[in-house]
Amino acid sequence: MIIRAFFVACLLLSPAVQASCPDYLNQDMRKLHSSETVNLCEVSAGQPLLIINTASHCGYTKQFKGLEALYKKYGEQGLQVVGFASDDFRQEAKNEEEAAEVCYVNYGVTFTMLAPSSVRGAEANPVFQELARQSESPGWNFNKYLVDSNGKVIEHFSSSTTPEDPALSSAIESVL
Repeated sequence: MIIRAFFVACLLLSPAVQASCPDYLNQDMRKLHSSETVNLCEVSAGQPLLIINTASHCGYTKQFKGLEALYKKYGEQGLQVVGFASDDFRQEAKNEEEAAEVCYVNYGVTFTMLAPSSVRGAEANPVFQELARQSESPGWNFNKYLVDSNGKVIEHFSSSTTPEDPALSSAIESVL
C-alpha cells in the first residue's frame, strides 16, 4: 500500500500528468458531507474517469450498487469513478448528511462522491459544462460520462443504461 501511494504521488508530481490534465478537471471540489476538497486531476492521476450525476431519491439511485461494483472491478486497472450529487431534478436528499448515508451506508460507495452542485444549464459546475460541450447535458439523474485520460468524452450513457450493461463495460475496457 505504501509503495502504491508513493507511485501515485510520483505520478501526480510528474510534469507530464500535470500538463495533460485539462483545465475543466483541474478543479478543487468539496467531497460529499465533508470539509475536505479533492482536485479531479489528482483523482484521475492521468487515468480514465467515469463521471455520474447522482441523486439520493431517484428511481435510479439503486445504480450506486452497480457503480461501486464497476469501481471495484476496474479501479485496480486505473478507472476512477466520480459521483456528482445534484438536485437539478429535485430528487437529492434534503441535506448532505442524508445524501451521504444513502451513498456510504445504504450502498457502500467507496468511490469519490462530491458535494451537491448543478450539472446542467447556466449554473452547471465547470466539469458538467465541459461534458455538455463535448457530448450532451444530462437529461436526468445517473447519466454516465466515460472520459479518457486526456479529458475527452469517449461516450455518454443515459440514465437507463445500468452499470451492468455490457456496452458500458466494453467502453470502459476500451480506455483501460
